[in-house]
Formats: sequence, C-alpha cells, structure tokens
Amino acid sequence: MIKPGHLSELERLTIRERPKGQPLMHQSWGKLLFMHWRVEASELRMLIPEGLEIDTFDGTAWIGIIPFTMWDIRALPPFMPAVPGLSSAHELNVRTYVYYDGVPGVWFFSLDCNSTAAVIAARTFYHLPYYNAKIDLEQSGHTIDYALQRTDQPAAHFQGSWNIGETIPFSHPDSLEFFLTERYCLYSEKDGDLYRARIFHQPWPLQKATMNSCKSTMIESLGLRSREGEPVLNYAESLDVDIWAIKRV
Repeated sequence: MIKPGHLSELERLTIRERPKGQPLMHQSWGKLLFMHWRVEASELRMLIPEGLEIDTFDGTAWIGIIPFTMWDIRALPPFMPAVPGLSSAHELNVRTYVYYDGVPGVWFFSLDCNSTAAVIAARTFYHLPYYNAKIDLEQSGHTIDYALQRTDQPAAHFQGSWNIGETIPFSHPDSLEFFLTERYCLYSEKDGDLYRARIFHQPWPLQKATMNSCKSTMIESLGLRSREGEPVLNYAESLDVDIWAIKRV
C-alpha cells in the first residue's frame, strides 16, 4: 500500500482534534474544487522557508489549485455580526503541504480574492500572500464555471469549467485524498519568523469531478514550470470552518 511519507498516521490524526480556546473567525466554504499535480520537492524548496519540511506522498510533493467561494464570514463569538465587505467572497489559492515539528499543514504560495477588505485583513493578521482579483463563479446544474483575473502583480489568471460527480466515502488516513484535503493548520512567514494558525472542520464530504476545460497561469506566475498531465480532482459542496488566531512557532 502506498502511504504518505515522513509523518506518522497518529500525527496526521491528532491535528484533527478541535483546538482549545476560542476561535477567532467562522467561515463556510463551498463550490470547492481540489486540483492537484505531482511536483518534485526540489522545485518548491526555494519558495518555502527553511524551517518548514515539505510533506510528501508516494515519494513526491504535490501542488494544488483550489478555487471556491466563501460565505457567512464572521468574527467569533457567535453574537458578533458579519463584517461589511467581509461576509462573502470568492477565492482561489495555490498551495503545497508542509510540516513543522511533526504538525502537518498548508503552505500557500498565493491566495486571490475578490474582496479588498478580506485581502487587507488576511495580509495584516495572518501574513498571507493575498492578491486582489476579479472573480466570477457561475453554476448551471452540475457544471461550475470559474474565471479569475488578478488585478495585482504579478499577473495571473484562471479559467476553468468542471462537472460535479457522485459522492465518495470519507477518505482513509493513508489515502491520497486524505493527504491532499484533510489539513488543519496553515503556516505563514514574516520577517524571518514562522507562524501557524489552527483550523477546525468536520471531514471533507468529497465528490468526484471531471474537468471540462482549464486555462491557468497561477502556477507559472510563481516562476514554476507548467504542470503536465491531468490533475487529481475532488469536489466539495460545502463545509463549515472555524479559524484560530495565528501564533509564532
């Protein structure tokens, strides 16, 4: 059986437990497509801080493009109202997977969003590489069309269409689907310091997906070569997420 490298199954499962304390924010994510390609870890190393180890599965790292939409974005505790300009937005992120001191998580190369307020907040409070973008999402039956044009530099665009397929069982801890989707913290860096923020959600209710078309320069805008071959695809209709404050590690 092919298994993920470096980290134990226990380490990958322990991080799924709900963190102690009060989360800072709630969000609902949906209409979400996971698109992943294999990539040699050496190609990504120069783009990731030295303190982080690149997580691998089947001997290689993975890079993903994840377009989706968000709603019910609000500060917690629950009586706090939604923030004007921040309550809903479309987003697309480009990411890989890393770990620090045995804690697996996500490293974001870029995050594009059509809410200027969200971009400013995420840059300020989470030290994440957010960019302003024009984004349109349209759905007709089981087909979703998603178009993005970044308005910041470096220039980048994405235009894709996919069909939503049947529901699949919840992913097993030693599966590729688990490795690519079940992530419960994010890492970021500022002025040489590493930071980590925990998130909590139920296991992803994944569905199959098929790609109708895709034109993208999101990965190329990072200075990486274009990915070859068909991506691994998974779709999720919706998921509620709680996010904790960022902490230096």
